[in-house]
Amino acid sequence: MKFMKLGSKPDAFQADGGGDSRSYSRRYVLSDLPSDIVVHVDDARFYLHKFPLLSKSSLLQRLIVEASQGGADEVRVDGLPGGARAFEICAKFCYGMVVTLNPYNVVAARCAAEHLGMTEDVDKSNLVFKIEVFLNSGVFRSWKDSIIALQSTIALLPWSEDLRLVARCVDSIAAKATASPGSVVWSYTYNRKAASSDEIVEARRCSSSSPAVPRDWWVEDLCELDVELYKRVMVAIKSRGDRLPSDVVGEALRAYAARWLPESCRRGDTPADDDDACAMEVLETIVWLMPSDGDGSSPCGCSCQFLLNLLKLAVLVGAGELLREELMDRIVLQLPEASVSDLLIPAKPPAQTTYDVELVEALVGRYIRRAGLDDIDGDDVFETNGEADDPSLLALCKLVDGYLAEVAADPNLPVSSFVGLATSMPESARPSHDALYTAIDVFLRCTQICPRWRRGGSRA
Repeated sequence: MKFMKLGSKPDAFQADGGGDSRSYSRRYVLSDLPSDIVVHVDDARFYLHKFPLLSKSSLLQRLIVEASQGGADEVRVDGLPGGARAFEICAKFCYGMVVTLNPYNVVAARCAAEHLGMTEDVDKSNLVFKIEVFLNSGVFRSWKDSIIALQSTIALLPWSEDLRLVARCVDSIAAKATASPGSVVWSYTYNRKAASSDEIVEARRCSSSSPAVPRDWWVEDLCELDVELYKRVMVAIKSRGDRLPSDVVGEALRAYAARWLPESCRRGDTPADDDDACAMEVLETIVWLMPSDGDGSSPCGCSCQFLLNLLKLAVLVGAGELLREELMDRIVLQLPEASVSDLLIPAKPPAQTTYDVELVEALVGRYIRRAGLDDIDGDDVFETNGEADDPSLLALCKLVDGYLAEVAADPNLPVSSFVGLATSMPESARPSHDALYTAIDVFLRCTQICPRWRRGGSRA
């Protein structure tokens, strides 16, 4: 982590009652000279001296002059970004005391210095100038420092936005994320290949003997960002030409979902209200950021399993129809790659069934229509188009039959739903009916319309 030390005098700031640096209720400077001005910042009072402040801050110049004209020795600095802690950094700079800038406090100090008018118009090499040097030569040249600084901008809006600190952090991060992996010489977090361990692997390309840097080296560090900042960074990354493959973007979205979506949602449980709101925002952002194209196996850079998990979450949190439709359109492009467990999407009340069979039927129907098979009977498909040899169609039919066998045990499953899904596939796509017969057997044994089957047979 980069840092910059300003000043050379010892830190003489003390807290009232013993020097607890964490207390900001009353702060003063140890000096042979008595304090001649009290500066109020939020709920804190700083007992200071006029001359050091007047020489560096145009705002304090004005406030102190106005107070002196009225015979007062106290001034109030309202709306200071960063509050009392940021003001203390600025005050120490005025006194020439040692103060350390780092990625955690530099944005607050920059915003506070701007508010206080600590610019070159007041004094040469003033605090704004010093901070800008540190930002450009230190923070923005560092991958992780840029992320830390960006995270700190949230509490400092709108100052951090107006001073383009947010934009500059975003640009720094996006430029590094889209750099050639061979040029990556900074540390980054990469623990996805060590999923069996809780240890975070710090990978660093220090020499030619180091392991090759993966294309998605930047993914996990960005997962710590707030969703709005993450969205902004990802937009900047995606806007930098065609250098970033869609599968890398898809991996980034998958990692962010794993980090921020509530675990209860990912298990398929109904989320709590606070988790619900968080999940909705993250879900909308992830879908909005999905690539519009990709390779043949993953048209949007995201796996079918991941998309179905998002659809499952969308159902649980009551997402809007447009978002669900967007996910369904993407899922249909690779539906045969799904597994039965992926399709087990819980039904929301007031539905009586355990799983949302209608949703799966809609997905299958959309796939059939997209393939142009909805108006062709099974024999024609088999004889004229050879669709029976289509691996995707055969895989989808196998998936549907497996899904039917799983949901058939639900006693509340309507006959129409079972039959509708079973007959949704062209005949030619089912060269063997064994799996379907198994599903029918389970359905007849469990459904409420044939109670004698549940008792093990009929009585004469």
